[in-house]
Amino acid sequence: MYWIILILSIGFSWYIGWKLKKRFKEYSEITLAQNLSGKDVAEKMLRDNGITDVKVISVEGELTDHYNPINKTVNLSPDVYYGRNVSAAAVAAHECGHAIQHAHSYAWLTMRSKLVPLQNVSAQVINAVFIIMFIGSFFVHGLFPLALPIIIFCYFIFTVFAFITLPVEMDASRRALVWLSSTNITNDYMHSKAEDALKWAARTYLVAALSSLSMLIYYVMVYLSNRD
Repeated sequence: MYWIILILSIGFSWYIGWKLKKRFKEYSEITLAQNLSGKDVAEKMLRDNGITDVKVISVEGELTDHYNPINKTVNLSPDVYYGRNVSAAAVAAHECGHAIQHAHSYAWLTMRSKLVPLQNVSAQVINAVFIIMFIGSFFVHGLFPLALPIIIFCYFIFTVFAFITLPVEMDASRRALVWLSSTNITNDYMHSKAEDALKWAARTYLVAALSSLSMLIYYVMVYLSNRD
């Protein structure tokens, strides 16, 4: 069952990631009528929403776009930062959606931010547990049942974090699409493409949440079966 869940999770993640890249590449060939770059779109959306303390910067990588609430920066990958197309506009506006959430103390984002330290610690703990279990299995038998409660707790944190992330991402996309339409940066044809691109991006978070939930259920079932 563990391997089935793992293989399905990897398979779905790969498919969604492949589809996302394909869609973004396709929509990156559709140039905006206003010829704005992703940087221009981001800065305009921030200004329109009265946000003046957030900087728009470029970061290396592909699909590395994110909003950093700690230093208040909208970080855009080169393709998005310099791109003058539907994909770049959609991503830039989406990340600015997170900046707007932060400025308005959006409840789901606040909860997610508070969970980040616990999520990071849980990731470190579970990695250490699996390493100890692997090395220790050569010397001591029966380590897995002892580690199960820790593993379950870590996956519980991962699952809660993943499901809280879903409304955060969907709301950021909603804000982005409403703004893109209201400013006529995307016409009807472009808007449907921007919406489709952001939907595929959201599916990556959905797969991650379902995968985490599946692993949590699996380890809980193993724990309960061991008690019997």
